[in-house]
Amino acid sequence: MKTLLFFLLLPCFTRGQNPSEKKLNAEKANAFIISLTTAQKEKALFPFEDMNRYEWHYVPVSMLPRKGISMKDLSPAQKEKLGDLLQAFLSKEGYNKTKQIMDLEYVLQELEPNNPHRIAENYILAIYGQPEKDSVWGWKFTGHHLSLNFTVIKNKIAFAPLFFGANPATVNSGPQKGLRVMKTEEDLGFGLVNSLTPAQKSTAIFQVQAFHDIVTTNSLQVTPLKTAGIIAGKMTNMQKQLLVKLVLAYLLPLPSEIAIARMKKITAEDVNQICFGWAGGTQQGEPHYYRVQGKTFLIEFDNTQNNANHIHAVWRDFNGDFGQDLLKEHYQQSNHHH
Repeated sequence: MKTLLFFLLLPCFTRGQNPSEKKLNAEKANAFIISLTTAQKEKALFPFEDMNRYEWHYVPVSMLPRKGISMKDLSPAQKEKLGDLLQAFLSKEGYNKTKQIMDLEYVLQELEPNNPHRIAENYILAIYGQPEKDSVWGWKFTGHHLSLNFTVIKNKIAFAPLFFGANPATVNSGPQKGLRVMKTEEDLGFGLVNSLTPAQKSTAIFQVQAFHDIVTTNSLQVTPLKTAGIIAGKMTNMQKQLLVKLVLAYLLPLPSEIAIARMKKITAEDVNQICFGWAGGTQQGEPHYYRVQGKTFLIEFDNTQNNANHIHAVWRDFNGDFGQDLLKEHYQQSNHHH
């Protein structure tokens, strides 16, 4: 049943990745590095061990400075190389979503002309280690409502924490009117909670009021939250399919190879134990929050601020954030070889 479910949904992933593309990932990072001036390199490049690799946030950079180089300070040619790097680590959907989130800063500039934090292209890139020669390196791209954290260990890629946000969640005026950057994540959540029977709902909805933000915020490390909600084992097949689709929505921004590997890992665990919990209203426009928690991962989604028109959503891996599990394995193997 569970594998069938998974393969039913595989067509969601459009783009294949073959082994030669993995080399491309390092090449794209290297091409970006080569395009930088000496002064820019001093800002953008860090040793892999640098602790700021673990620092991440989703508030504007002007409110909380990050280490690295800002996109707004790059030349058009360098921005293009940055785009190539993002496209090497994201699916087409993921790259479009990233661009749309950054473009919402222009919408906010129109809506809040006097807010000093509405600075377009104020997104920071930092690279850790030397992609052209190290088997272990990483990079991150972070700013308002965006935190992409990639760690590469011998061509395996860790992608968490992975944070996307949207303000406004629905653009209500101007040329972008009607745009909903996080539409899938929100609609599937509503679809699932509203497919539940009253009895199921009374288990799934564990709090009348939504939290004012994702519970784990920008924590360095995340451990499983207290189990709250309904487990997949208590759902119908149709509801389980919705739950799997919801999990897939959070993997869709990643290249298919990474997303499929992660989904296989999830389906190999006991899918019936995955828990879906809801807090707040169950209709559009009401403040709402949900979480999906499995043995190895946590998804959180929150839409409460600005009259429930401001979304924060994150994927966390309990052992794999910042590539911790892969790194541990890598270091154990290298010690073993020596």
